[in-house]
Amino acid sequence: MGHEASGIIHAIGTAVTTLQPGDKVSIEPGYPCRRCTSCKSGRYNLCPEMKFAADPPFVHGTLTKYFRVPADFCYKVPECIKLEEAVLIEPLAVAVHAVRLADVRPGQKAVVFGAGTVGLFCAVVAREFGASAVVSVDVVEERVVFARGFVGESVGRGVVMDRDLVVEGNVERILNEGGLRDNGGADVVIDASGAEMAVQTGVFVLKKGGTYVQAGMGKRMMEFPIAEMCEKEVVAKGCFRYGAGDYDLGVDLVRRGRVVLEGFISRVFPFEEATEAWEAARRGEGIKMVIEGPR
Repeated sequence: MGHEASGIIHAIGTAVTTLQPGDKVSIEPGYPCRRCTSCKSGRYNLCPEMKFAADPPFVHGTLTKYFRVPADFCYKVPECIKLEEAVLIEPLAVAVHAVRLADVRPGQKAVVFGAGTVGLFCAVVAREFGASAVVSVDVVEERVVFARGFVGESVGRGVVMDRDLVVEGNVERILNEGGLRDNGGADVVIDASGAEMAVQTGVFVLKKGGTYVQAGMGKRMMEFPIAEMCEKEVVAKGCFRYGAGDYDLGVDLVRRGRVVLEGFISRVFPFEEATEAWEAARRGEGIKMVIEGPR
């Protein structure tokens, strides 16, 4: 179990020059073959031989006392970041990758569906890329309220999506409450939820020629408004994990205080209480639960 992880370097190989025992690091939990066409083209996240944490029997999860990983997939974090907060660099890197794929530019208006950890980070990274307005959409009002405050009142906006409304009803709500109507819709939509209704609504919320990025993984098969996509000439992109530079930028955003991690960790559980942590997460308590590795 586990792929969002941080740790303290215990030992290094003889050829490692960038790390020392005792360094506090965030761990990129998958490493590629470095030889295939995907790796050589710089898209190592698509490597068919990727060894990703919690994918037994090939790689065990990071919920363990020791976890072996190549040195260049460990990222030193500043002293101002607590060890438990450093696990959040992983979902932040996912968000960086999504916003890069969306090619968010200064002055654009963005909509992010899903106000969980990845969605919140997508919203704040879009702000850092220059978006003048970022609308966070979720079915849970408390999450929407948190998202607006997290992004900042000057840029952040929020809309509560109604499960009982048809897609068109939610589209109207988002365009009106999100202040997107005069813009002809959103320039960019990122779905971080994977929910079918969010996917459908997102395409309709886009302006003509807008960009849609699917960052949340939902059902393998779902209905998609293909005619709407074609008629608007929407640029639609899939998004998978993170690639070259995403972790580095995530760490830099935190180091410079542009992304604040404090407050995301709702509770830290000792290893012996791991099952209670999973139950708390299942009940929807807080934002993120962290389990300490065995000592």
